[in-house]
Amino acid sequence: MVPAGTERQAPTRARTRTVYSGEVALAVTEAGDETRPAVIMIHGYPDTKEVWEPVMARLAADFHVAAYDVRGAGGSDAPRRRSDYDLARLADDFAAVRAAVAPDRPVHLVGHDWGGIQGWEFVTAPRFAGAIASFTSIAGPALGHAVSATRGAMRAGRAVVALGRMRRSWYILPLCLPGGPWLAWDVLLSRDRWRWYLAREGVPTDAGFPSPMLARDARNGANLYRRNIPRRVLGRHRLAPAHAPVQLIIPEGDRFISPAYYDAAERVAPALRRRMIPGSHWALRTEPDRVAAWIAEFAREAPR
Repeated sequence: MVPAGTERQAPTRARTRTVYSGEVALAVTEAGDETRPAVIMIHGYPDTKEVWEPVMARLAADFHVAAYDVRGAGGSDAPRRRSDYDLARLADDFAAVRAAVAPDRPVHLVGHDWGGIQGWEFVTAPRFAGAIASFTSIAGPALGHAVSATRGAMRAGRAVVALGRMRRSWYILPLCLPGGPWLAWDVLLSRDRWRWYLAREGVPTDAGFPSPMLARDARNGANLYRRNIPRRVLGRHRLAPAHAPVQLIIPEGDRFISPAYYDAAERVAPALRRRMIPGSHWALRTEPDRVAAWIAEFAREAPR
């Protein structure tokens, strides 16, 4: 792990740097005063760190805010091997960014979609005990919770309920099939079509969101599913306890994630704060004022 970066700029301005996780270069954007509490944000699929810009802008006055492109997306390196997208490697990336952004104090972690999935892994991993002050997940259940909810419904003879929960996540199957990511993002979809879909969901877009390299990023990011989903579905996963306070922000209009996937959350986070928010899966873009306010409030209430 060799942290490296560009020259620091004025704390009131957004600035970029490169952080190394082993040999993988990660693109990081920071804003705010570096002496203030640190918030690290992890984006989901098929997004880049630019998805966080509205929320970052609202938090930068009171926090040192950082967002990074996960491996395979945006300005970060894209390893070719599927195994390089294992959740353990993603944990190495978070550790590298945290060491560069706030090496001497715990950070407030915020994740959306796959960023939330990652965050659940980190906030329940003994490796990060004491390194995370709070965790807010937006439209991001833990993989183990989602699998447990579906298996529980099947064991109880409620196959229809289980299938209903899985219906929203239909897109996982084609992403895991050979050639599926290429067919989805190079043939059936395009950046313009994806922008059209986001507009239908009421999600504001701009020059940087969605990424101009959307198809490439989506193909790379499909390895998150291909590596991690089968291993969790076919294997056994212990529901580990969270070692920091957890807040869930659940969009009421989420077309991709069943609310039932969060049912096990209280079992691992007894003091869980659950908030419902109107709008689509991308609540961080449709309701940035409310999302930023909830992140800030939860961070301020976290034990120091």
